[in-house]
This record gives sequence, structure tokens and C-alpha cells, in this order.
Amino acid sequence: MKAHTRETQATMTPQKSLQFLKEGNVRFQNNLKANRNLLEQVNDTSEGQFPFATILSCIDSRVSAELVFDQGLGDIFSVRIAGNFVNEDILGSMEFACKLAGTKLIVVLGHTSCGAVKGACDDAKLGNLTSMLSKIKPAVEAVTEPADKSQRNSKNLEFVDNVAEKNVHIAIENIRMQSPILKEMEDNNEIDIVGAMYDINTGAVAFFE
Repeated sequence: MKAHTRETQATMTPQKSLQFLKEGNVRFQNNLKANRNLLEQVNDTSEGQFPFATILSCIDSRVSAELVFDQGLGDIFSVRIAGNFVNEDILGSMEFACKLAGTKLIVVLGHTSCGAVKGACDDAKLGNLTSMLSKIKPAVEAVTEPADKSQRNSKNLEFVDNVAEKNVHIAIENIRMQSPILKEMEDNNEIDIVGAMYDINTGAVAFFE
């Protein structure tokens, strides 16, 4: 499989880009990697890159977007931060990726048993981590069940996963609210902005559609 070129990127639509990622995740789940020569792709991309998607995911070592979607060099922009939330710098990176570099799809990818979400659920405090986890607190507060405070912590994995999913939805809302550039591109059908959850137990990605 060759690296994307300007010509192949131009043929990609938001819908086709999403389908590429879905097919890649199925390959990953079945341990059937696409036939690609990474060193050849190094050479192919040495003078330019033409990715078709931008993926915001957590720093979790088990959730590498390139691996779970079976993509090669030059295929996707990968933005990673603990808890996969957005800030000004990440939005700027996304605007570059879509408006200037031509990607057709933004995916906000959360995952089950997320450590950052667990920290936010437990109100953990440690150096700069305290401020970072505060960005996830709105998702914790938005999940109203269970009401019993003793059940609203990292030991309740169902609660943790519900918060992680809500956190993805909030990130998407923030992208649309805080980036007029990306909102306009989405309104013009130039890009799609979608959410998804990765299951660390199965390797499957469930897209919100």
C-alpha cells in the first residue's frame, strides 16, 4: 500500500475517510495488516504529506491511532493529550491539518478505562496534573448517574466509561464552538467531526453516528 499523494488525498471525502478508518480497525481486530512497506513510505513522503484524517486521542500507550486504525506513514495527523480534550493549541493544530493540509475528517477518540478520566473522577491533585484534569471535570459533572457519591469514582468502571464518552461529546462541542474555521468547514461539508470510543479489551472502535 502506497502513501497518500496530493492526487489520492483529493479523491477522499469525509465519508470515504471514515470508511477507511473503519476498515483499518477491522483489520487491526483480525490481526490482518495492510501490505505496506514503511521504508518505501518514508521515501514517498519525504517531500510532502497528504493525510486524510486528523485524530485526537489520549496518550494512553494502548491507544495508538496509527495502529488501531492500521494506517501507515503520511495517512493521519495524530494529536495526543491525556484525556483527549481540546485547547487552543490543539485547535490550532486541527485548523492547520484541515484548512492547510487538507484532511477531510476529525475524530475525537476516547477509550475505556481511561486513566485521565479516572483521575478526574477521583478529583486527583498532583502538580500540573491538577489543572489538566480540571478540563475533564465538566464531563464528570455531566454524567448524573449514579447519584450516590460513593459510586462516582474510578472503582466504578461503568461510570468511568460513561464519563469518557461524555468527554468525547464535550470535546466535539468545544471544537465547533471555539473554532469558527472548523465549524465553517463542517457546515460546508468539507470535513466531518465525529466521536468514537476504543475498547481496550477488544481493540474495537465504536463510532458515534
